[in-house]
Amino acid sequence: MKWKATLLMAILVFAVIASGCIGSTQETKTETSKVTLTGDFTKDVIEIGKILQQNGINEVKFAAWGSGDPNSVMRVYGIVDAAYKINKIWEQNGIKVKITVTTKYDQSFKDQYQEFLSKQPLGQAGDFFVNSYAFLPTLAEEGYILDITEYAKAYQNVIDDFYPNLLEAAKYKGKLYGLPQDTEARPLYVRKDVAKCAGLDVTTLPEDVKSGEFTWSDVYYWAKKAKEKGCAEWGLIHRKGSAHPDLIQFIFAFNGKLYDPNTGKLVLDVPAVYKWLYVEWKFAQDGLLPKDIMSWDWAKQIHPTIVEGRTLFDIGGTWYWTEWQTKQYYHGRGLRPEEVKEWFAYTLFPAGEKGDKPVTLSQPFIWMINSKAGQLNPKYEELKDVYHALAFLMIVKASDSEINAIHSVISAHLPVRKEAAKLIKDENWLNKLKNLDLDLAPEVKDNIKDIVEKTVNPINAKFLADVSYMLEYTHLAPAHPKYPALADIFKEAVDKVLRGEMTPEEAVKFIEDKIKADKELADNVEIKGEIPKEWEFPRGD
Repeated sequence: MKWKATLLMAILVFAVIASGCIGSTQETKTETSKVTLTGDFTKDVIEIGKILQQNGINEVKFAAWGSGDPNSVMRVYGIVDAAYKINKIWEQNGIKVKITVTTKYDQSFKDQYQEFLSKQPLGQAGDFFVNSYAFLPTLAEEGYILDITEYAKAYQNVIDDFYPNLLEAAKYKGKLYGLPQDTEARPLYVRKDVAKCAGLDVTTLPEDVKSGEFTWSDVYYWAKKAKEKGCAEWGLIHRKGSAHPDLIQFIFAFNGKLYDPNTGKLVLDVPAVYKWLYVEWKFAQDGLLPKDIMSWDWAKQIHPTIVEGRTLFDIGGTWYWTEWQTKQYYHGRGLRPEEVKEWFAYTLFPAGEKGDKPVTLSQPFIWMINSKAGQLNPKYEELKDVYHALAFLMIVKASDSEINAIHSVISAHLPVRKEAAKLIKDENWLNKLKNLDLDLAPEVKDNIKDIVEKTVNPINAKFLADVSYMLEYTHLAPAHPKYPALADIFKEAVDKVLRGEMTPEEAVKFIEDKIKADKELADNVEIKGEIPKEWEFPRGD
């Protein structure tokens, strides 16, 4: 029996040793599949590279999705450049791992959002997704984007350089789900030669708008005068498509609200929405604004009408300034910076009426990370945290102040970081950008060189500096999951009012009925106020 006891003891010892080995293996596995960020970018990148190399990974593949106007391509090439910078660090430290990035850039940010929404559950969406903050709540609620709150704590020095109100746009329920990529203002552009023909002095106009003296009744008055005198074909042109975000400025200009922070619900502010629709209706019915503007073609109708001087006013965005220089909207060519400066004045979006305040509206775009980022790479489940940490470091590098400044200058968006704002005022740096004498990925240089050639100019930098004050008047559309659905209803109503298919009163009822017919919207939208009975537009006072 003694031998049995010896055998049993041997089995127990072997089990303990085996258990220890397994535990040791698990610890080693944990150590090589987890990373703790320190805030030292180079150190963190090297640590991640070593973990990947130890696990036999020599290539990491990511896809970057972005969208917008033709000059905003840094929304994807910022990620490409981040990969380039990280690859250099790895190469300099003998780490044989390389990141490759494929890009997808579309014109419609809304269409790309819908594509991301449908393909993310299937594992077919981009690893990086830069899009409007307005969609962030839905993506966060669905679990489609990465919560980067913990990662960001190590990079508080970077986080603190973003403008606070823009950083708030990247949050949902107190958690950080991305980093601001850009923002903008939406000026009212005024064609100077048409204004002169009509008798409108634009030299004091920005201040008159800022003080609330020049309101939408004045816009109507001068638009009508310009057309009656034959100075222009139209009095006003504005953007088409979704009523978010451009046209909802009217709601804020008429002192309305779209969201109640106390209830967490959206608001249909009936008096403000009625006044907005009435202004649209009045301009269209009097022939000052095209009735079918919501279906106009961007490149063939909207922009040519503006740059050829066939309208006095235009509701546009700051990015128009350089888009007009890079696209062939003006009789088959782009405008020169000197021409844009000579032909266009710009103001805040005027107050609805005396006593109200001028506004602008910003729609920050946000770098977001797919919650499945890196999923097509080897050992994804085992190395998920490593891939996610690497993705976070890539948006940190893509948010580098120089990358942000480049994007701002070539696309006429406003910088989201204070350090980037300093760079765009630096003439020496502008000259380096003009000559592409900057450390950028060759692929990035190749893809932005034509845009840089046409846009990098002191005139454009001064424009950005001039309009920065508008952010003090800016509003954000509600970051509410049901807001896009409400915005689509607004768009339908505006189109029907412009075409004369509905009166403003009928359009308000149309909006109310649409909300009530959708249970989710009905539960999330408060309908407040009534159509003002004694209100008139335009007002003579």
